[in-house]
Amino acid sequence: MEKINVLGHRLVPRHRILSEDEKKELLARYKITERDLPKILISDPMVKAIGANIGDVLEIERISPTAGISYYYRYVVEDKPTF
Repeated sequence: MEKINVLGHRLVPRHRILSEDEKKELLARYKITERDLPKILISDPMVKAIGANIGDVLEIERISPTAGISYYYRYVVEDKPTF
């Protein structure tokens, strides 16, 4: 089975890991904690592809013909058993 390169796919938005300073600035700007952000699992293919770790905050850049560029943020969490 051939692996798919998620980093190069045209439908996958750009993801990047925020630095500690960027993370502090983001949380201060919105007066929130990391846990208030939407979550993304450590097992997500894009999280694996960019080498993120549990506790990292990702910035996701989405491009829309109507809204232009929008940024979304996700907090990387561990997988939880679903049984």
